[in-house]
Amino acid sequence: MKITVRELREEDVEELSRIEAECFSMPWSADAFRDLLFRDYCTYLVALADGRVAGCCGYTNLCDEANIDNVVVAPEYQNSGIAQIMLADLLERGYRSGVEAFTLEVRVSNLTAIHIYEKFGFVTEGIRPRFYERPTEDAAIMWLRSK
Repeated sequence: MKITVRELREEDVEELSRIEAECFSMPWSADAFRDLLFRDYCTYLVALADGRVAGCCGYTNLCDEANIDNVVVAPEYQNSGIAQIMLADLLERGYRSGVEAFTLEVRVSNLTAIHIYEKFGFVTEGIRPRFYERPTEDAAIMWLRSK
């Protein structure tokens, strides 16, 4: 399987909203993804597996601290390394553009995602109680500070 990563495009929006609906209880809409195309302080990447949209990830950059807002991989491509490939590219682009620190929230039960983030050097620095809904769950607040 050939994996390529590129910036989000309009033609990705509908497929990404379908993937979100398959993966999350509170998915982003097509309009939410479309809106990202017009925000110069957001960087969003799409992974293609043999030319098919397989997932996306991105951040919002505020004062050289980037909040990773979303990481999603289609169910049929999970556990294939796509999240790690996207995340590596996203972090590299962020560092090149002057980002000094990255942060994100992740469900405390999502041990697979937490493990991936830890492989990149993220550390848990706090908990946001009852951050998630459907089901209600705490979020781990993770940070990756400058290289």
